[in-house]
Amino acid sequence: MAGVSTETDAGLYGDKIVAVEPGGNERVADADRHGRPRQLFWTWTSPNMEFATIFVGVLAVEVFGLTFGQAVAAIVLGNVLAGAAHGVLSARGPMAGVPQMVLGRLAFGYRGNALPSALMTITSGFGWFAVNSVSASFALASLTGASPVLWLVIVVLVQIAVAYLGHNLVQAFERWAFPVLAVVFLVGAVVVLGHSDASFVPEGGGTGGLGGFLLTVGAVFGYTAGWTPYAADYSRYLPETVSRWATGLAAGIGIGLSCTVLMMVGAASVSAAALAGVTSDNPTTAYVGVLPGWLAALTLIAIAIGAVAANILNIYSGAMAFLTMGFPVRLKRARAYVALAFGVVGFLIALVALGDAAASYENFLLVIVYWIGPWLGVMLADQWLRRDRMPLELLYDRSYSNPAGLIAMVVGIVVSVVLFSNQTLFTGLVPRVVPEIGDITFFVGTLLAAGLYVVLARRRIQA
Repeated sequence: MAGVSTETDAGLYGDKIVAVEPGGNERVADADRHGRPRQLFWTWTSPNMEFATIFVGVLAVEVFGLTFGQAVAAIVLGNVLAGAAHGVLSARGPMAGVPQMVLGRLAFGYRGNALPSALMTITSGFGWFAVNSVSASFALASLTGASPVLWLVIVVLVQIAVAYLGHNLVQAFERWAFPVLAVVFLVGAVVVLGHSDASFVPEGGGTGGLGGFLLTVGAVFGYTAGWTPYAADYSRYLPETVSRWATGLAAGIGIGLSCTVLMMVGAASVSAAALAGVTSDNPTTAYVGVLPGWLAALTLIAIAIGAVAANILNIYSGAMAFLTMGFPVRLKRARAYVALAFGVVGFLIALVALGDAAASYENFLLVIVYWIGPWLGVMLADQWLRRDRMPLELLYDRSYSNPAGLIAMVVGIVVSVVLFSNQTLFTGLVPRVVPEIGDITFFVGTLLAAGLYVVLARRRIQA
């Protein structure tokens, strides 16, 4: 039974690529462990080499009103914080051998963990899947002139096929995509930076101040830290004997470096497009408009490949999160069938999202950090309290409870959102009184939840 079984059948999967990964969210058997920590570098680089990452940098200048220099500082800060957190969580995967959301049961209890698992199911399996599918569809539509809807169908079918087969094919796809995406985006970055002007200030820009800076840090952190609930999913197949430092560094640097570089290019592309006289309602078209024709075509293809690379992780990990909610799914290939269902639902959501993509994406970036910040605070605090102790027997124990995690996360979300959120959907009390403070929701939510969890859980964990 998915969610109850504690270990996969040893030796049935191994390192096979063209094979359906068996089981659901069970612990990976030692006989099926394989790979090296360095593979996590491209696992976390490839899915971020897409236009969604670039667009965060565009938002920093066009929407949040920062200059290029201010945007770079905010981008670096947000990604350093998120990359470090991602590395810390990834490093625990080989030791535990379970998906990240299953590992979360230590901090939240078996039933209490259903809330973060449900939130991840929504944001990854549906939210990010729709956003990235739309991005890929726009890119291919810009290249071919065909309908975005047609390309949406094709893109979704490819994503579902890879995610359905499972972990090994997902890892292989990221490895194969890495050199193609790296070369195309690096060449494009050189061209865009060469055509940009760091002193350029767009109309109404350069006035973001501290508020715009903190909004950008929040959006950057929200985007990059949005991967942290997936962290152990892709390190759990590594042998338990691998170096935790190597595992964490490969994952953290892979995700932090790729996001930093492409977000900086996105910020620079605003001035490059303006100076070149390129305007378009399609943000992807505006970006590639400053590139020579051949490179523009390759970049659009790379954007689509990058979106697929991201979405196969979204479907795969979204399915894992759903199974971790504790539903009695009695299927031999539970994860594969759930991934298939998620792909269909995600397609329908993406079909609706083909409308105002820019506004929808901006709001989504700002909202997603509101639950991930407090969740991350609880997870990091629990990991710090436990050190090297890993009571794996509790992960599938339905009677195990730890109310401290849920209390800390809920308090972190409520307090940070009600008091400090600052975006178009909701403005908290503090930004209404002091508008220049911007949005520090993720700072407050993460720190408050972490501190509260330590207070509530320290005695129980360290007893």
